[in-house]
Amino acid sequence: MSIKFQYNKTSLNDMGKQLKVRQNALPTLKNKESALRLEVRKAKAKAASLITDLDASLKRYDYLASLWNEFEPGLISITDVDLATVKVAGVKTPELREIHYEIHEFNAFAKPAWYADGVSILKELSRLGIESEVYTEKSRILDFQRKKTTQKVNLYEKVQIPGYQEAIRKIKRFMEDEENLSKASSKIVKSRHEAEEEEARI
Repeated sequence: MSIKFQYNKTSLNDMGKQLKVRQNALPTLKNKESALRLEVRKAKAKAASLITDLDASLKRYDYLASLWNEFEPGLISITDVDLATVKVAGVKTPELREIHYEIHEFNAFAKPAWYADGVSILKELSRLGIESEVYTEKSRILDFQRKKTTQKVNLYEKVQIPGYQEAIRKIKRFMEDEENLSKASSKIVKSRHEAEEEEARI
């Protein structure tokens, strides 16, 4: 990325301001990047832990596999999932608040005794599944923002800050050269003028 500038004092001041903005923003961006990196790790670990819990729960209820054939499929259903938006390291992420179920009435005397337990088991399994999905999405959002922040850090650190510093150097060098030329030419003019005056006196 080439930085456009002109060889004058206004451009020099502008380059100085732009450089200062980036130098001041860089530590904040670096802190945000490391905070996001940590939060991504935490969200991924939580999602993985929930999936492990889900798998463990499914194995734990393996012995009920033959009984599920007696269970009515439409007995319990999810009607809604309440999600909240929570800021993590300045990034909006989803958080599971509540899962709303609709449980159809059943005759406890006519149905097997384990039906009530079956409803609780399905609630637990669905909560683990939904929560792991929420944490997977949370880690995806955080990782996307982390990558964007990393790109900005690299842009500032490796491209823009050195670019502005180089532009400032070039402008200062040009202005110094111009000043030196101006001084040298005024000396030449002065000495020539003095020589002409000398000649006129002779």
